[in-house]
Amino acid sequence: MANIKSAKKRAIQSEKRRKHNASRRSMVRTFIKKVYAAISSGDKKAAETAFAQMQPIIDRHACKGLIHKNKAARHKSNLTAQINAMSEDSLLKKRRSEGCEFKAPEKPV
Repeated sequence: MANIKSAKKRAIQSEKRRKHNASRRSMVRTFIKKVYAAISSGDKKAAETAFAQMQPIIDRHACKGLIHKNKAARHKSNLTAQINAMSEDSLLKKRRSEGCEFKAPEKPV
């Protein structure tokens, strides 16, 4: 422990801030996990709702420096791509179950 009064105060403040940030970081991770759980369950509507709840929270904490802004952007990008892929997969499954073969349009050469 520090001997100087200001150093003691800083140590107390740092510990208080560390505990506060740990709970906030845990909250961000929980919201991200909720989106992944909704995606893995296959419910697109629930995934979109969970993503809409997660997005402002992750942005707010990235602005405040709790998580890095690139990490926030990476999570949002990956989750958006997975949610969008859910609709394409369900469309393919639906067409195959109806007996239609889905072919992607050919690109001109």
